[in-house]
Order: sequence, then structure tokens, then C-alpha cells
Amino acid sequence: MQGISICGSVASPHGANCRRACVARNSLRLPYEINAVSHGAFSCHWRMHKLHIKINGRRMNATVRTNARWLFGGDGRSSDARLERSESANEDILIFYFQMDLQTRIQYALNIEQFDVAKQLREKLTEIEMEIIRQREAKRGSSKTEAQDKALNLLRVRADLQKAIDSENYAVAAGLRDEIAKLEAESLAVSAKALAYQNVKYAFRLGQKVRHNVHGYRGVICGMDPVCCESKSWMETANVEKLSKGPNQPFYQVLVDVYVDPELLVAYVAEENLSAAEESEKGRFDHPYIEFLFYGEDTAGDFIPIKQLREKYDQPRYEASGDENDDDGDTSS
Repeated sequence: MQGISICGSVASPHGANCRRACVARNSLRLPYEINAVSHGAFSCHWRMHKLHIKINGRRMNATVRTNARWLFGGDGRSSDARLERSESANEDILIFYFQMDLQTRIQYALNIEQFDVAKQLREKLTEIEMEIIRQREAKRGSSKTEAQDKALNLLRVRADLQKAIDSENYAVAAGLRDEIAKLEAESLAVSAKALAYQNVKYAFRLGQKVRHNVHGYRGVICGMDPVCCESKSWMETANVEKLSKGPNQPFYQVLVDVYVDPELLVAYVAEENLSAAEESEKGRFDHPYIEFLFYGEDTAGDFIPIKQLREKYDQPRYEASGDENDDDGDTSS
């Protein structure tokens, strides 16, 4: 079998998600489109051009592009908010969806005893998950593994220094001392960041409805990082250095209500720029990603994250006051 081609569609109250997946020997493709929300005089059309993941050995290249527009135009008041628009955060969410989709297809293949198909899908899923973990650690640059690598490298250079001193090669020893000083500073910084990753306390939780303190739009938390994990160029564009706490504070992936700005889609926002939504602000919220990231709303009006999303960010289940104990996946709202 050279490849597997599977097509399907998922309906939602606000539109339809039409997606196709082609899993071949050396590539994974998931082009699909989402048509979301059509109410009254407003209509917002979303088009996800493609999610193309190409795996060749250990490499994975993912390209995700999105276009959105109001059919009747917009007022342009959210242009500054678009500086926080994050393509990488959007891509991260879509790849997360792709992972869940593959897991579902694997289970379906097993149920109908298509074991060869399930094996090929599982191999692709494993490769994707390993690469995602590697890229996430490289992007954040403050994992426990990196701290350990810095410490081991420091021990090696110190051993080289001792050898240079024993052999009375003082020129080499002087250079090694400078290298040790640099490594000690880097090791201390990485260790501090690794500790911060482990002990960070988030002010907001997955599924919580929030309000942007500067731009005023409503949003829903769907991801979180202990520090800003975006690129340097993105931080410059978003003026992160002007924040009172800079990049060294929790940052959140925020779904933005499509009625506020359909082109913003997913924002990456510093914790200091967010506040919990008031009761009066917890009304209807429309976004094409809500359907696969959350079960529904709890009694407080916030969204209930699916189990896989909580596991991704190692976040505990939150029980709103007055909620009954529901099992994961069996929540009705």
C-alpha cells in the first residue's frame, strides 16, 4: 500500500468543517476549510488553505495560512490588536487538531480490523509527536534537558582547564577561564528559566473567558506558556519590550471572538494585558476552533477544555461552583 486517503466532514452549529487527510509514506496532508458563523447582516467566512506536514526522517515542515474577512467590511478599530496575532500559535492549534484527528482514525481502523492502516497511521503520529516535542523545547530554550546539557558542558571545560594548568599551558588556560565564565552565566540563566517553567503560576486557566485590557476585545484562553515563546521579530512587532514585565511573564494563546475581528483569529497575549471577563461579558462567543477544543460551557459561562488540551498543558480540571461532577467527554452544556 503506497498511501492512505481518508475524507470526512464534521458539522457544527455555526457552520461546517470540511477536511481531507492524505497519509502517504513520506508526507501528511490535511487541507480543509472552515465556514463559520452566519447571523443576520454579518457573515464571516474562514478558509484554511492547508496544513501540510512533510516528514522526511527527523524533519517536519508545517505551513498554515488563514484568511478571514467580513463580507460587509469592518471598522478598522482592531488594527493595533492585530500586532499580537500569532501564526505560530494558530499553527500549534491546527497541528493539535491534526494529532487528535489521527488518533481518532487509528481507533477507527482498529475497530474495523484494518491493522495495516492503523500501523501506518500510528507511525506517522509518533513521528509528529516526537518532532513537536523537539520543536517546542527548542523554541522555549529553557527545558530541563538544556540546563543539564549546560551543566555537563561546564564540567567538561573545567576538566580541560585543569589539564591545561597541569601542563603549564597558561595561554590555553586563560581562554578556558573566559569560556567557563561565559558558560556559568548561561547555565545560571537557563537553570533559572527551567525552574520558572516548573513553578509558574498562571492567573488564567484553559477555557476561561477574558478581556484585553488595552484593546477591549473578548477572548478565550486555549494555551499558555510560562514566558514569551515567540520569535524575536514577533516580539519587536508586538512591542513586548514596552510591557512592564517584558517577555518574562506568562503568555496565553487567546481565541478572539470573530465578531470583534475575524482577521485576528488567534492572539498571543501577555498576562498583564488580560483580565477575567465580567459576568456581563460572558455572552455568546463565536470562533471556528471552539468546537474541537472545548466540550461546552460550564455554569459560570466559561468553556470546559477537552481532556487532551488539559494534558497538553499539564493543567488540572477546573470545577466551576455549582457544577456537577461530569466525566470527561460526557459534558453537556
